[in-house]
Order: sequence, then structure tokens, then C-alpha cells
Amino acid sequence: QALAGSLNIPAVKVLYLTGIDRVLDMAKSLGYTTLNDRSRFGLSLVLGGAEVKLVEHVNAFATLARDGQYLPYSSILKIEDADGETLEEYNLGERREVLAKQAARQITSILSDNNARAYIFGASNHLTLPDRPVAAKTGTTNDYRDAWTLGYTPSLAAGVWVGNSNNDAMKRGADGSVVAAPIWQSFMQQVLA
Repeated sequence: QALAGSLNIPAVKVLYLTGIDRVLDMAKSLGYTTLNDRSRFGLSLVLGGAEVKLVEHVNAFATLARDGQYLPYSSILKIEDADGETLEEYNLGERREVLAKQAARQITSILSDNNARAYIFGASNHLTLPDRPVAAKTGTTNDYRDAWTLGYTPSLAAGVWVGNSNNDAMKRGADGSVVAAPIWQSFMQQVLA
């Protein structure tokens, strides 16, 4: 219920009980590259206390969609010449299990249970799709500088970041569920139509 409702205090307690090093090890196995200087991180890590790349964050969610199987992402899948001949093509490579299948499925179940998050987000929110199940999570950093919504179906993971490029705070109340989730939901509806 705490994860579904995006509650901060239980997240901090879980990080404390798990240990920052173990969490950073898991983040590394999920492909995060910006968390190397471990001396910089404390319990605020779970509250947006570290910078991550949106593409790496989305790929971590894609790992959940693949039942814990990690694949590196690629920005370019194929390069063709003017005649349509393939010059180079991305090779997916081998999947690597970084999270037990049952654990990934349990997280997916929590993040796709709209009834479980309704006590915080309301029953009608932008973390759902009308025609299919979807797992989604929001995030907001201090002073409303960053608002995130990430989510996935078995075939697609996508993320939205909203904020100011100069790191100025947005208006009070501009959290992930308010400013990023509507964009995410609209994108997912169009792409999955």
C-alpha cells in the first residue's frame, strides 16, 4: 500500500533496513550509471536525492516489464542507406536476470493496482489506461523541481520528466501525478492504440 500510494516514510525505512550499498548495487545492475560516488548518498536517495537519467530510469522499469530480465537500451536500432539497405543494426544480446521473476511480478502487481493507490491519487487518475492493465509510478523532488511519471505494459515502457531546464522550481503542487502523468497517459494511449 505504501508503494502504491507513493509514501515517503516507508520508502526511507525500507532503504534504511536494506542498506544503501545493497540498493546501489541493485541500481547498478539495473543500468543506472549516475550513482557511482557512494559517499554522496544517504536515506534521501529514495526521495530524489540523486540525479538519474530518464532513459536509464525507463529501462529499469522495462526490466520490471520483462519479469526482472535486464537488456541494455540503445538509442539507434537500425541504420539504413538511401536504398533501404541495412548498414548497421542493434543486436539485443543476452537478457540478464537482475531481479527474481516473482519479485518483479509483485512490483508490477502493486504498481498496476489502481484500487491500492486510490486513497492517495483518487480512483480516477492518470496512472491508468482504459483498455489494458498498466503499471505506473510518480515521483516529485523537493521544491517541485522535478516531476516524473514512469510506467509500462508488457510491450512498452515510457517515462515523462517535467521541470525547468535551469533547475528552477515549478509552481507549488506541480508533482508527478499532476503535471507528468497526464502527458504519460496521453502518450501511452496513442502509442498503444
